[in-house]
Amino acid sequence: MRGNVGIVVCVWFLVWGSCFGRFVVEKNSLRVTSPAAIKGVYECAIGNFGVPQYGGNMIGVVMYPNANQKACRSFDDVDASLKSKPGHMPVFVLVDRGECYFTVKAWQAQKAGAAAILVADDRVEPLITMDTPEEGNAPVDYLQNITIPSALIGKLLGDKIKKQLTKGEMVVINLDWREALPHPDDRVEYEFWTNSNDECGPKCDSQIEFVKSFKGVAQILEKKGYTQFTPHYITWYCPEAFTLSTQCKSQCINHGRYCAPDPEQDFSRGYDGKDVVLQNLHQICFFRVANESGKPWLWWDYVTDFSIRCPMKDKKYTKECADQVIQSLGFDVKQINKCVGDEEADAENPVLKAEQEAQIGQGYRGDVTILPTLVINNRQYRGKLDRGAVLKAICSGFEETTEPAICLTADIETNECLRNNGGCWQDKSSNITACRDTFRGRVCQCPSVQGVKFVGDGYTHCEASGVLRCGLNNGGCWKQTKDSRTYSACVDAHGKGCECPRGFKGDGVNHCEDIDECKEKVACQCPDCKCKNTWGSFECSCHDNLLYMFEHDTCIAAGKEVKTGFGWGTFWVVALALAAVGIGGYAVYKYRIRRYMDSEIRAIMAQYMPLDNQGEVPNHGVSQGNV
Repeated sequence: MRGNVGIVVCVWFLVWGSCFGRFVVEKNSLRVTSPAAIKGVYECAIGNFGVPQYGGNMIGVVMYPNANQKACRSFDDVDASLKSKPGHMPVFVLVDRGECYFTVKAWQAQKAGAAAILVADDRVEPLITMDTPEEGNAPVDYLQNITIPSALIGKLLGDKIKKQLTKGEMVVINLDWREALPHPDDRVEYEFWTNSNDECGPKCDSQIEFVKSFKGVAQILEKKGYTQFTPHYITWYCPEAFTLSTQCKSQCINHGRYCAPDPEQDFSRGYDGKDVVLQNLHQICFFRVANESGKPWLWWDYVTDFSIRCPMKDKKYTKECADQVIQSLGFDVKQINKCVGDEEADAENPVLKAEQEAQIGQGYRGDVTILPTLVINNRQYRGKLDRGAVLKAICSGFEETTEPAICLTADIETNECLRNNGGCWQDKSSNITACRDTFRGRVCQCPSVQGVKFVGDGYTHCEASGVLRCGLNNGGCWKQTKDSRTYSACVDAHGKGCECPRGFKGDGVNHCEDIDECKEKVACQCPDCKCKNTWGSFECSCHDNLLYMFEHDTCIAAGKEVKTGFGWGTFWVVALALAAVGIGGYAVYKYRIRRYMDSEIRAIMAQYMPLDNQGEVPNHGVSQGNV
């Protein structure tokens, strides 16, 4: 009975999503550009494997093989040549649905050199998502090596393409993933539905490797505010009829409300499902506490460190080991424990209840039923769990040309700017270019360099603007040094444009030519003047040792009156007159001072003795009785 109950519970866990959930098929645009008979836009479903070109598009010519039309075995050279030839468009191989897994078809097409695979449905029905086979049903060693994009097309479109090919027509298709993900604002929000279980085979191994490899990228995006990341964990509840069973007790906490499958699918050994639920809960709570402290990106460190330090195979998948990791990252274990709550309580756990509610799809997003699952801008990611592929998908969630610099890393950029500068404007003298490589392809956009904004169409011209522009390549204007003098046509105050400086003429950009002021009679015009042109200026002098006065543009000499009415004679007359006035004024001043001093002295002396030139002075200050 124990084994039967366990089987029932496990089966219920596996089918819950497909029986009661809402699964949304992720689609992208397929455009037939020729022939005219079937030209138009059609829907296709993105495969849940391979690497969809999120944010980009791919144009190719369709080939339908003469043999092996379901692609369930390797293509022989005799059957079809799917490799694109130099100078030719890539080959999209069209195959039929049936007989083998979708992933097998994609793998055989990729080995034969196809750039993409189109699978034509064998019945008229709504499109489905081509998924990977369940573990144990097929060899999975090739799954992680599928890199070509895949798409499922409807039977009616498949028949139309085959008909045109039989007529000898070339069918050209444009697979467009640019709108596969929406970009409602300047920040990408994404969720990663994962699991702390590390004993579920290749899927768990690839998931752990992805977390390790993507950690650095995720933390850069999160720290700079480009993304908002949230981890999630799937749990199920145990059917009420089996709540008290040994299986539910070993796989669930909180009296059957939150459960996870047994890691080894063997209830008699190893860790139980409830151990997985508890570790999942610890990881969720760590994220919540880290997020409240303003450092949500530390979740990536915690999960990575836990997988290394606390693996199931070493019997370290325990709370004690988790606490050590938490402490090593500088967090208080008590805060985490408070968030985790009581696992034995017959009550709802608010954290896990929120996780179960988040599993339910809303809007364009279907229910989350598969682990691992990425949801980017509320759309489920379809494709390989690979650092470069996931980063490309996240980057496609930004508006074109607004994606952060990390979206231009070598493993996802197109490198179109390396050839002929992508056909964009370029200033070769300073190596400033309008070409930007993005994962979508090259973009011709005038750049901003060292705070200087370039404006223009990006293709034929870009011009520096703003008050700082002269500090960068002289604002793109003319500049030259000669005879120890430097002249520039760039003026910061203008903010834009180039204008030859005074003494030069030209366009200000490519050249400024010295003006010969002497030849053009704009300087040194007095009769006795001599003019000598210099680079950017001129020099004036006079004949016969005369003195040149720049302010009056004239020559003057002592004793000779020049035509201006002012000469050296006039100068000396004025100078002598001023000197005479000064001497006369000084003599009068000295005379008056002397007269004043003499009168003062005579008055003082008169009080003590008679002077020859003055009469008797009565002495009114002495009494007769004292004589």
